[in-house]
Amino acid sequence: MTFKGVFLLVIETRHYWRQLFYWPLSWLLLILLLIVLLLFPLSIKAQDLEPRSYTNIPIGMHFVALGYLHSEGALSPSPSVPLKDAQLTLDAAVVGYATSFAIAGRSSKLDVSASRVCMKGSANYLGEFVEADRCGYSDPNVRLTWNFYGAPAVEKKDFGQYREGLVMGTSLQLSIPVGSYDETKLINAGANQWVFRPGIGMSYKVGDWYYSAMGSVRFYSDNDEFYNQVLLSKDPQYTLQGHIIYSIARGQWLSLSGNYFVGGETDKNGIDANDSQDNSRFGLTYSLALNQQHSIKVYASTGVITRIGNDFDTFGLVWQYAFN
Repeated sequence: MTFKGVFLLVIETRHYWRQLFYWPLSWLLLILLLIVLLLFPLSIKAQDLEPRSYTNIPIGMHFVALGYLHSEGALSPSPSVPLKDAQLTLDAAVVGYATSFAIAGRSSKLDVSASRVCMKGSANYLGEFVEADRCGYSDPNVRLTWNFYGAPAVEKKDFGQYREGLVMGTSLQLSIPVGSYDETKLINAGANQWVFRPGIGMSYKVGDWYYSAMGSVRFYSDNDEFYNQVLLSKDPQYTLQGHIIYSIARGQWLSLSGNYFVGGETDKNGIDANDSQDNSRFGLTYSLALNQQHSIKVYASTGVITRIGNDFDTFGLVWQYAFN
């Protein structure tokens, strides 16, 4: 089924989704999801398109999510391995948790995510043909976001009186190298590198429209257990992204997103690999609130500028449950 077909099917069956998620099933799904969160390590997906990252939300809220991600094409599961001539298929089961609270009277959010990744396909690395057909856990991802301007800390019961305009914030994301990694394999779910990602962003609401922009930089630690006993280092990678979001109706919005990222050149044992990134992606996200607790998101993206490791398509579906 195409992305357009899924989009239309979700809208046409909205009434049935609302009937499905009555409260006993909601709590059962929540309990099952929390069990999964305990079993799955945390993960990070490089070069995500992230609409509404810097918008205000009520404090004291909790969110859990369960989703599915499918990618195929010339992609690199690890941010440290710029593969060439890759034809890979990646399927991931994704779980996440977020909570909102106040810092210095402003709204803040802490979120974590997790995934189990299965990869299949082949690629070329420095003239060597490599294959992959296995599953693993990607590295943990933890992020703290603080909206320091235009986003007062407001509880849910008073949030209806808040009128959003310009919001500015900053964030710090950390990837912890505890995912599945085998130094005898070139293609791994984990990267065996610490990744620090500070960022800054803003959103501006005018009527039914949101305009959002953000920038970030990824700093990578060295990987001293890279393929064939090589010491791998990676330069910082810089990312800019923007979003135009339209509120279709209460609880429904559609986002048109794009990004551009450069840098991240690697060297192996001190020798430059000439693999600096110069890529861009384009994507659509549709979000539908089924009721006050449940919502679903459908998203798709594709590579636009595809110098190295970006000529792939991605489709995803996420269910989210909110409570306080």
